[in-house]
Amino acid sequence: MLRPERMSKVSMAGSRGVMPTVIETIHDLNLVHLSDYDGSWEGFDNGNPIEGADDASEKLVTVRALESTLDLSEEDTAPGTIDDDWEKRLEEIRTRVNDLDDQRSEVREELRQVDEKIDQVAPFAELGIDLDLLSGYDTVDVLVGEGSHDQVEAALESADEIRAYETFTGGDVVAIVAAPSEDAGTDPIDDALVGVEFTRHSVPDTEKSPKAYLDELEARKRELESEIDDIDAEFDQIKGTEGSFLLRVEEELTVEVQRAEAPLQFATTKRAFIAEGWIPADDYDALVSALNDAVGDSVEIEELEQADYEAAHGAAAHGDDGGATDEEAAADEPDEAEPEKPRAATDGGTTKAAAGGQGAVTMDDDPPVILDNLTPAKPFEVMVKMVNQPKYSELDPTLLIFLTYPFAFGFMIGDIGYGILYMLMGYGAWKIFDSDAGKAIGTIGIWAGVFTIIFGYLYDDFFGVHMADVGLGFLPGAGVLSKGLQLGEWALLWIILSILFGIVHLNVGLVMGFVNELSHGLKAAVYERLSWILAMNGLFVWIFSLHLVEQKPGFLVGTGEEAILYQFVGFAGLPEIVGLVGLGAFLVGSVMVGVGEGVAGVFEIPAWAFGHVLSYLRMVAVLLAKGGMAFAVNLLVFGAYDTPEGYTYFNYPGFGMETISGYEYETLEPGFVGLIHAGDGIVAVIAILAAIVVFVLGHVLVLLLGITAAGIQMLRLEYVEFFQKFYEGGGEVYDPFGKERTHSAE
Repeated sequence: MLRPERMSKVSMAGSRGVMPTVIETIHDLNLVHLSDYDGSWEGFDNGNPIEGADDASEKLVTVRALESTLDLSEEDTAPGTIDDDWEKRLEEIRTRVNDLDDQRSEVREELRQVDEKIDQVAPFAELGIDLDLLSGYDTVDVLVGEGSHDQVEAALESADEIRAYETFTGGDVVAIVAAPSEDAGTDPIDDALVGVEFTRHSVPDTEKSPKAYLDELEARKRELESEIDDIDAEFDQIKGTEGSFLLRVEEELTVEVQRAEAPLQFATTKRAFIAEGWIPADDYDALVSALNDAVGDSVEIEELEQADYEAAHGAAAHGDDGGATDEEAAADEPDEAEPEKPRAATDGGTTKAAAGGQGAVTMDDDPPVILDNLTPAKPFEVMVKMVNQPKYSELDPTLLIFLTYPFAFGFMIGDIGYGILYMLMGYGAWKIFDSDAGKAIGTIGIWAGVFTIIFGYLYDDFFGVHMADVGLGFLPGAGVLSKGLQLGEWALLWIILSILFGIVHLNVGLVMGFVNELSHGLKAAVYERLSWILAMNGLFVWIFSLHLVEQKPGFLVGTGEEAILYQFVGFAGLPEIVGLVGLGAFLVGSVMVGVGEGVAGVFEIPAWAFGHVLSYLRMVAVLLAKGGMAFAVNLLVFGAYDTPEGYTYFNYPGFGMETISGYEYETLEPGFVGLIHAGDGIVAVIAILAAIVVFVLGHVLVLLLGITAAGIQMLRLEYVEFFQKFYEGGGEVYDPFGKERTHSAE
């Protein structure tokens, strides 16, 4: 839904003696989002962790390190209980795993060194010259490396530093033996090879032949790799036998650490404590019942505040912008017989203290937010959270994204074949990813695929091929729409409808912004949002009116041959008087923008009132671009007949079609010969294979570009144009104190 779930702020106060029991009870409930005490009350300090917290934290770190080393997965484990001797068992596992890990590290380090030596000696083994022949000379220099033999010899031949030389080759390795000239420097071969790409190799320090040394190193490498495999097998054995135990211990220690560190969020004295937190309003009675059963009257529980989105906005609307101020309200005390109504709290809720109750908001914080959406819309919450969690005082746009994002995506791609693949990709992501975000993205992909299929059916497109062209034109409703690649009036219609979609989309955002701004007062809402509603709608009411119709684009309004809306739905334009009223609304809204936001707001009018609407034309651009790319791929593959209406895809003879677009095949000439019709004999076979490659790779490219184009462009429209009208974010996620057990039992 658009509004967040109602939250209540509760206070739990009692003696220090019952604090552990209270902590255990609310932890098991997993309902209370604890508030942090800021240390501001006189006589109260933040509590200290319960005894044993440090030891539990250390053990928890140990367990998580073991899980990381074993690459432990929850899918490979089963729930169970923990025996009393779990600490001894944990220490045995830790010792065994650490020893194996140290052993594996040592073997891997030796393996790395062996690989380096193999890389060093392999070129000399390829050269086939004993190593003792490559060093120890006084009158000649020897150099071994890899490079172009021809370039090396050319460089040596032309070098003044070299008096004579000889080269030996083996594969890509070159050995150079050169006698320097009398005036040569200390490194005559290096000087001669300046400008030649040549990688120098150091002579290995061994008395063995390169081949024997290389064989020895490779044998040692196989031994080390076998040792690593044995160690990994031991790790797998430990993982299989102890994995469930480790996860159970981790869960138990996590619970223990959470409970032990909970007092850090409490306000405490030597004898008492106070804890506050937020809880879903409907669960308040469950909290009271659980604490009463656990500690009876030893804890006083009180509902301090109930956050209510409607109450907050309704009360604020009568605040300093047209209603009584706080001072005036205080001066006008209600009669004792008439109880005072709850006033709006600073965080968007209502306080019982303000209503005459005993409670008081002490740990001042905003209510955490639980997004409350219909099941089909829940995956789209991830798209909202990518920007930020909504504040409690803001409307949640998840449902609106669910209604617009897949619809617009499907409109822009509109192809049954692509839609099926998008659904499969989404389902694959949903199956592969374990995280909620990963599954949500997969579900969004499925929804996008569904609407892509729906629009593809209406466009009569299956990988860019019209179903009517392959004998499926009898399907009801197929092809009632066109992407407008060949029929210009359809493209113009999509331009107009994209603008209208943008107007509706932005109006929804502005109305939501108006509602959100009511928390700051009616005046703020009028000047900051209603002004833009008047300006934008007034401008486009005038644009789609008959006022000055001669000066407006012919396809937009009027009754001429180019008037698209008149051709399709018989709409010529709004009456002239309505256009004048719209123009007046635009001027009034612009003045209100100037009053409310100053000169900066006036300069933003072209962007907000006109430019943001035109941004929705990117939907048409993507529609035509992706459709054109699919058309081009199919044109290369199938070719096309040249009909009076333009190119139409070839039909396969196997479908038994005798006509195309109403024309006999015999009366048409190929306007473009595709790959599947190119040549005869072996040429035809090669051409058909090429056609398959072009078809597959071409449509895969269009498929992937569809994700980046349609997906990102609509995401931009949601985040930049739509969200900018109402959304700020920055709310706190509801994170209740507690943990659901999945591996261990109490």
